[in-house]
Amino acid sequence: MRLIFLGTAGGRFVVFKQIRASGGLWIESANKTILIDPGPGSLVRIVKSKRKLNPEKIDYLILTHRHLDHSADINTIIEAMTMGGFHRRGTLFVPSDAIYNDPVVLGYLRGFLKEIILLEENKKYDIVNGVYFETSKLDHPVETYGLNLYESDRKILSLISDTYYFSDLPKIFNGENVIMNVVFLEKRNIKHLSIPDVKMFLSVYKPKKTILTHFGMSIVKAKPWELAKKLSEEMGTEIIAANDGMELIIE
Repeated sequence: MRLIFLGTAGGRFVVFKQIRASGGLWIESANKTILIDPGPGSLVRIVKSKRKLNPEKIDYLILTHRHLDHSADINTIIEAMTMGGFHRRGTLFVPSDAIYNDPVVLGYLRGFLKEIILLEENKKYDIVNGVYFETSKLDHPVETYGLNLYESDRKILSLISDTYYFSDLPKIFNGENVIMNVVFLEKRNIKHLSIPDVKMFLSVYKPKKTILTHFGMSIVKAKPWELAKKLSEEMGTEIIAANDGMELIIE
């Protein structure tokens, strides 16, 4: 499985100032390509990538939720992956409120896709050849899902999108590798994770590898790579701070 971080920005100021990119997460597994949360500039990050990524190769689109930093390029990506609708293909997995309540996916583009599937809580969604993902709801102001991605029944990757910390988080998202969206340096009364939340999570469950991403301004200023190094030493487990364009191979 190959992961490419097309962007690591989180929080409105880091995103809108493009201090870090906000292109989402590109995953290649079993000869299929999945793009998760194509935020502002996602298509540009794809076509300008040194790895020669091709938007026409995207098979699956997943929106964890409809907020702009996760969905702004969804329509552009649909256009690109279907060649403007001339090649009807691809599947979009999306929360219902991103389609019906204040929709972020334009109506005329929906027919370009082969299929649109509305996400539900605690449900399994097949990809191909033993690759599938399961959903769990998160604590965020809009309908938001975290994902557990499986290969041959191995929970190989957990993705914790935007959420407030809750006690079952380490029990649900206990993949071999865990990606966490961490916006704040210190805990705030806003429904995003913070560095203290990472410590709390890792005190309950330690994956093989923890990848931090989706950084707000306080994290950026504190140098996330230094925070990750300090956390690794303190918690006794491998923690990585993602950077824009970072490629990660999961065996």
